[in-house]
Order: sequence, then C-alpha cells, then structure tokens
Amino acid sequence: MSNPLTAVPIRAARWSALHPWRAILAWLAFVVVAVGLAVAIPVAETTDADYRLGESGRADTMIEAAGLQSPTTEYVLVTSPGDAALDEKDATSAGIALRADLAAVAGVDQVSEAQWNGDRSAMLIAVQLAKDHEETTQLTDVTAQVQEEYPGLQVREAGDLTLDESINDRVADDLSAAERISLPITLILMLLAFGALIAAGIPVLLAATSVAATIGLTAPLSHLVHSEPTVSSMIVLIGMAVGVDYSLFYLKREREERAAGRTTLDAVEIAAETSGHSILVSGGAVIASMAGLFVLGDTTFNSLASGGILVVAIAVLGSITVLPALLVKLGRWVDRPRVPLLWRLNRRIGRGGISSRVIAPVVRRPVAALVVSGVAVILLAGPALGMKMHTANLETLPASIPEVQTFNRIAQEFPVEGTSAQLVVRAAVSDQATVAESLAQVNEAAIASGDFVGSGRDPVQVSADGTTSVLELAMPYEESDPKVDAALRSLRGELAPAALEGLDAEYAVGGGAAESLDFVDLLRDRLPLVIGMVLLLTLLVMGLAFRSVAIALVSTVLNLVSVGVAFGVLTLVFQHGWFAGALDFTSPGFVIDWVPVFVMVVLVGLSMDYQVFVVSRIREHVRAGVPAPVAVRRGITDTAGVVTSAAAVMVSVFAIFATLSMMEMKMMGVGLAAAILIDATVIRLVMLPAILVLLGERAWWPVRSPRRDEAVEEEATYELAGR
Repeated sequence: MSNPLTAVPIRAARWSALHPWRAILAWLAFVVVAVGLAVAIPVAETTDADYRLGESGRADTMIEAAGLQSPTTEYVLVTSPGDAALDEKDATSAGIALRADLAAVAGVDQVSEAQWNGDRSAMLIAVQLAKDHEETTQLTDVTAQVQEEYPGLQVREAGDLTLDESINDRVADDLSAAERISLPITLILMLLAFGALIAAGIPVLLAATSVAATIGLTAPLSHLVHSEPTVSSMIVLIGMAVGVDYSLFYLKREREERAAGRTTLDAVEIAAETSGHSILVSGGAVIASMAGLFVLGDTTFNSLASGGILVVAIAVLGSITVLPALLVKLGRWVDRPRVPLLWRLNRRIGRGGISSRVIAPVVRRPVAALVVSGVAVILLAGPALGMKMHTANLETLPASIPEVQTFNRIAQEFPVEGTSAQLVVRAAVSDQATVAESLAQVNEAAIASGDFVGSGRDPVQVSADGTTSVLELAMPYEESDPKVDAALRSLRGELAPAALEGLDAEYAVGGGAAESLDFVDLLRDRLPLVIGMVLLLTLLVMGLAFRSVAIALVSTVLNLVSVGVAFGVLTLVFQHGWFAGALDFTSPGFVIDWVPVFVMVVLVGLSMDYQVFVVSRIREHVRAGVPAPVAVRRGITDTAGVVTSAAAVMVSVFAIFATLSMMEMKMMGVGLAAAILIDATVIRLVMLPAILVLLGERAWWPVRSPRRDEAVEEEATYELAGR
C-alpha cells in the first residue's frame, strides 16, 4: 500500500465506489464539456511555416519574405482518351474555349497560354488563382463543360486545391468506414471475452468516450501545439486500443474476485490494487514512449505526441474512476444479459485456455523455447536493416483519386512541372547583376550534369526590391527516385558553392524534394536519440514499478525486439511489396518516413500493457512464496485470457486501418497489427516466460524473495511434477 502507484488507483476506486453517481456524472460532464469545446473553439491546424526545417526551411522563409511564393495554381490537361493520337485541331479549339471560360471565373488572376509537350500528344493550361482564393467549383464546372463539348478528348483538372479536397474527402471516408467497422468488431470480441452484453459494452463505451473527450480537447490544445490533419486518426487508433485494454484488465480481475466469493466492493478494491496498478504503470509507459516524439522537434510528431499522450491519460483516468463506479452500481448485473452459447463457452474454456498448453513446454525447456522464438523474431526483424524511408508523395496516394492520375500524367508529359529544386539567393541590390550571372552559371552546369532539365522559359524570378532571386531547376526523375537526393546534394555541395563562392550573399536550396531530403536526414540523425530516450524512459518506469533491475532490462530488450519485428514487417510489405495484392496497394519502394518512428513509440507503449499485466501477476505468486517456474506458469495462465482478448482487440482495430486506402494509414495498421500479434504470442507467451524461468529468483533482484510456506512449496512441487 505504501507504493504510490498502488495507492492512487485504490483511493480513486474507493472514492468512486462510495460515491458512484458522483463519479459517473462527473465523467459524463467531463466528456460533454470536452466535446463542447470542439464546437466552441476552432482547431488551429498546422501551417506551411510549421513544417519548415533545415536548409529547405530557410529557403522557404526567404521566398516568403521576398513575396515570391508560387501562386496557387490549377492545371487543365488535354490528352486523347486512350492510346489514339491526339486530334490537334480539336485540342487547340478546346484550349481556346478553356482559356476564355477560365479567365472569366471569379478569383482567377491569370490563365497561361496553352503549352504543348515535345511530341504534341498533350496540352497543358495553368490557371493562377488570386491570393487566399480557394474555391475551385467553378473551375471544375468549366472543365467538365468543355469535356462534354469535346467527347473525343480527355480534359482533366488537377492542382493543389483540388488534390487536397479529394484527399480530405478520401480520409474522411476512410475514417468513417474504420469507425463503422471497429466498434461492432470490438463489441463482438468483448462478447467472446465476457459472454455477457453489459460486460462487453463497458470497455467499448469507456474507450469511445475517452476518444470523444480527447478529440474535443485537441481544439484548445491545438492553439499551443498546432493540430496535424492525421492526429484524429491516431487518437481513434490508440484510444480504442488502450481504452478497451485498460477496462478489460480491470473488469476481468473484478469478476475473478467476485467469483472467489468476495463482495462487489472488495472485488473492486482488489482490482484497483492489482489491475489498477498495472493500468497506471502501462499508461505511464505509453505516455513516456509518446513523449519521445518531442525530441524530433517536428510539427507532425509534436501534434501526434500531444494527441497520443492526452488520449492515454484520459483512458487511464476513466479506468480508475468511472469504471469502478459502474462496477459497484451494476454489481452482479454486469454479467447480464448473458449470451447462452458464449457464456457456457467462456466458463468451459476457463482460465488459460490454449496458453496453458503452450506454457508447459516453455517452462520445461526454456533454453530451447528461447532459441527457437529468438530465431523466428530475428528472421522477421532482419529486413529492417535495409529499410528505405521517403516522404509521402504522389506515388503513395491512392491511384483511384482522379487528381492523382492527372498529376502523374502531367509530370510524365511535362517534366518541368514535376520534381524540382529552388536555389534562393539573397544579396544587396547592388550585387543583383553578379547574382544573375552566378545563377546562369548554376543553371548551365546543372543542365550539363544530366540531373536537371531546361524549362524552356526564364528559370529565374527576382523580388520587387531586387534583393532575392530564385532559380527553379526541374529534374527528370520521380520524387522518390534516389537520383533526386543525389542531385540535391550535388546542387548544395558543389554546383551552388562553385558559382556563388566569394559573393556576399545568403543562399539555400529548397523545394518539395529538398524538404523531403531534410526531413529524412533529421530522422536519421535523431532516430537513435529517440529510440534511446524511449527505451530509457520505459526502463525507468518498469524499474520503479517493480523494484527490479532484471525485469526492467528484460522489458527493454523485449520492446526492442518488438520494434525490430514491426520495422521488418513494414520493410517486407511496403518496400518489397509482399502481400501488395491482398492489401490492395502498389509498393512505392520505400516506407513513408514518419511512420516507423510513430509505430515504434506506439508499439513500445502498447506492448507494455501485456508486459506489466503479466509480470504483475507473476510477482503476486512470487510474493506468495511460489517457486519461480510455477509462479511464471501460473501468472501466464492467469492472464492469458485477458492478454489474448486485449491483443485481439488491438490487432483487429489496427487491421482495419490496414484496409484503408491512404498509404500512411495502411502502413500504421499493418506495422502495429503484425507487431502486436507477434508481441502478444511469441514474445510475451514464449520469450518472456523462458527468460524469467532461466533467471529464477534473480529476476526480482534486489528485492528479497519471501520465505516459502511448506504447504505452498509442496503444492508447487506437485504442480511441477505433474506438468
């Protein structure tokens, strides 16, 4: 009781149990107020400036200060509808009609001349919009009207605005589908776990209200840490997983104690002392793990970390307050109404289930079990050594989005509109002529290198005050091609310095491709620091919770193994294209850069749920004087049903995200689902018990083992002999 991690849930549970209606109404009020905040306070979303980093960030800042930002542009592409040759006469007429009608649309500043590609098989018209004008409906209507007038042509529109609208619509559809599927699946799994409707509904209800409250609170929080568009997906992903898990741990222990003959109040207090302690520790581990994302100093990770920490904290709060109140108020009604078949199946399987058959040979031959399982996870983790990371681009967007198809065709037919770099130079007005000569040298040398191509137009823009010049250099490669990074490094390290050396000027290379390169470089530089910090924090949490050096070290090593498996699976599936057909995607040849780091911190935190819960139960038996092998066997058997149910929920929720069309969501889902599945089976059911059996009493050092009762010793000896 002296342990504060145990005292907190006991006090919270006791107060909630004695004042159930106050606790329930307080939770409902909290959720309603939180959701109301989302309505009253607008979300402060991330801006372009938030994403600036490194040299590309400096280039973007100089361009903005000089007023040279590229205007918002929509493109209209005219091609033949199939493989047939383009009818130039019809295309020219369509181009004239498009230019006239588009120029008449409100909010259009300029419509370019029709631009033909090299073999005159495609025509492109650029439409520049007024500053802050984001309405594209009329432009789309004009494009559709011209398409009707010229059925022998294919007239398509795409631009940043229309692409963003389509992506937002697709993300909204994906999340809506995930929510519709995840809730009934989670409820079905809870019915299988409990065999009673009310007991099954409580974890789902607590998880759903935790997610709703978190999404509501992110509105005011976003004014401190700007909200990234994907943060809502992540809150649903993590919130449903941990919310159900924590309720499951608590509810299962309370039912177990009631089945042993204790009153509901006593059962709730024992559940608070045991499962409540586990929830606090595992919640602390998730929060500590998510906090590691702040080390990167990137706006995406800051937003994801803030949302993740908040939803876990709220789920923990609900588990140790409103959950005990509900259990006391419901009493034995929590096991009603029973689903006859599932209830009987639940009672017949009992504790342990299949795991009791798995754990017996592990306890009997721990070395062999550890070697076999170790080889298996090494084979899965091995491919991670060859992982390639890159920023999300057109290749990672669903090909079913029409604007993506149009942009890909534009990049193919008009390379200058595709991947490019910008060399920004800021110098005194008196040096403008020298700067112009230097940029001409850079342009000539860049084209001569073969890594860049001429645009056919003046590639240099100069600010109104004459202090800032921007040279745009197009590359004949797709953005994810490794040659792009090599070309950028050459431009930064050789071409630009050679031409600008000795000039009193500030310069930087920017653009979309440069931003991707800088972000990947940031990850490579700081990833070891993030991994080290996350593992160190979880090491400290486990060490403080269990007062054992060995348990803390074992937990840290097993977490590292889980991360290796997740990275290996991501590499095999998305970089090498394993199961691409089954998962309905085309491999981009890389893993989206931010996904591995996010998967790592989430996985380390969530896998601690099982670790804490299982080790806590084993420690209970050790403290009762049970020998280490028997304590491990009993602890695994006692917790196997809960761990299996919890893992099934997590894997199911994550697997739903693997079916979504957006590649980021798919990667998160596959990586987490596969890793949690391996973690809850091979790692926690085989490797962990094998290690603890081999360590014996040393696993709990420096805490002394209690004296063994002769009756306990005799019972344990009989159990070992009969296994």
